[in-house]
Amino acid sequence: MNRFIVALCVFISCFSAPTLAAKSRPLLDLVDVLGVRENQLVGYGLVVGLAGSGDKAQVKFSAQSLNNMLKQFGVTMDESALPKSKNIAAVAVHATLPAMANPGQAIDVTVNSLGDAKSLHGGSLMLTPLKGVDGKVYALAQGNLVVGGMNASGQNGSSVTVNVPTSGIIPSGAIIERNAADMFKLQANVVLNLKQPNYQTARNIVKAINKVFGPGIASAENWGRLQVSAPADANSRNTFMSMLQDIRVEQGLQQPRVIVNSRTGTVVMNDLVKVNRAAVSHGNLTITIAETEGASQPGAFSNGRTLPLQASMVDVNEQQNHMLLMPEGTSLDEIVKAVNALGATPSELMSILIALDKAGALEAELLVI
Repeated sequence: MNRFIVALCVFISCFSAPTLAAKSRPLLDLVDVLGVRENQLVGYGLVVGLAGSGDKAQVKFSAQSLNNMLKQFGVTMDESALPKSKNIAAVAVHATLPAMANPGQAIDVTVNSLGDAKSLHGGSLMLTPLKGVDGKVYALAQGNLVVGGMNASGQNGSSVTVNVPTSGIIPSGAIIERNAADMFKLQANVVLNLKQPNYQTARNIVKAINKVFGPGIASAENWGRLQVSAPADANSRNTFMSMLQDIRVEQGLQQPRVIVNSRTGTVVMNDLVKVNRAAVSHGNLTITIAETEGASQPGAFSNGRTLPLQASMVDVNEQQNHMLLMPEGTSLDEIVKAVNALGATPSELMSILIALDKAGALEAELLVI
């Protein structure tokens, strides 16, 4: 009897524990905290110091921008005679303002050409204000660009381009000048939004939080939004969030899903996808039409005329494949092996999966993006 119990415990520890551990994840990996978010910044600026690879004369806005910049330093020019220089380029600058960032911190910026510049290699971005969606300036960007691409051209018009020479980054190239509104501090409670709404996951989160902090601390509004009572004091709330961060939660069973990208031919399935009993047959019908041209030559001294001839050759070839039977509850691995056995390409795999879904044999949600 004791040996039976020991064997049973070993069996449970070997098979049950890994299954539970695989589903257990840190709480903050499953949710987003309301008010703790990034903000997008964008600006318009000039890159200078280009070795003749900047915007051409027909790009008027880069010349106007240079003229406006010169005016700020007391250099006035006739509006009808805009400066012409191939060493400058008008660029769009964007960056991401981290959550709860403070003035004085540095962030990375990305710079992209707006005109017809060939390359931004070797250029420097002039001081550029970066604005948020509210129109306020949150950061100032400036610095030397790091460009991963290159462009080389010859006198006869031939050129070689590697990667994207009209786009670059400036590491730590912007200094934050203004705080974003701290919506997290203004919230009476901590609001958690599930990244993947799920009733079972929401219930498990509520149970895990209440087990640590006591009953009634957490409650679920719906399958994707949770309310958690938290201290109002900033220091106490920070300690509270650090304790939330350490809680591990068992994620609820996810929905079987097949994602099909019709543009790239990419098909992604999670391991929950199953197929009911179904029969699949796959074959290709190839029709080849070849046109040939010739001429009919008359015999010597026959007073005949040369006539053009056109011949068409049509060949029909249908690939013969056997019908494949998929039994009840076929798993993901078996689906992939079966489709590969038919010799289907990714685009043909999409057609097979769509047909299985229409036939009601695919136990998964089919998403075409």
